[in-house]
Amino acid sequence: MADASETASVGFAGIPTTTLADVLGREQVMDIGIRPLWQPVPRIAGPAFTVRCPPGDNLMLHAAIHRAEPGSVIVVESGDLDYALAGGNVCAVAQRRGVVAFVADGLIRDLAEIRDMGFPVFARGVIPIPGAKKVVEPLNVEVRCGGVRVNADDIVVADEEGVVVVPSARQGDVLTASLAKLAKEAGETLDTWEEAHRARIDKLLRDGGFMG
Repeated sequence: MADASETASVGFAGIPTTTLADVLGREQVMDIGIRPLWQPVPRIAGPAFTVRCPPGDNLMLHAAIHRAEPGSVIVVESGDLDYALAGGNVCAVAQRRGVVAFVADGLIRDLAEIRDMGFPVFARGVIPIPGAKKVVEPLNVEVRCGGVRVNADDIVVADEEGVVVVPSARQGDVLTASLAKLAKEAGETLDTWEEAHRARIDKLLRDGGFMG
């Protein structure tokens, strides 16, 4: 049987990050520097496997690819813009082991290889210089990535619009609210939306003293 996180991942895979952002608010959306490194990238969703790498060192990300469960999204705290956290072989092994994607507050290298294999990477960019492998840190502790706090088993959803983190304790409520929002939007024509939108905007303008 599928566990709760796997079931949640399947549900969230069908929800755009724009919908989740509307439901969750700004604090759960990573900053614009964390972006897909190749296009068109598929939407991904999965429980976070968290990694902390100090600047210049990538040992724990290399350790994580052998420990993350299939279906996981490996989320990396680094903030390093001088050295790459991973390259083509690391991504290939992660993909072969069932890791869904990397979401990294840092850089990678071998972008052409990663793009060709179709492995989703959301990060700050690329650089050809590899980091060192010296510093041991615990895995699956709270990290900060793209300005958002991420804990192990939080659901990470990412697509071409950005990266959103759903706290594990709120998964059920957020999924229900997101599905309801999508259902409402699906049943709404553009004419209906335009009419409601015009009425709402005009009221806001009147309330603000606008006379035009």
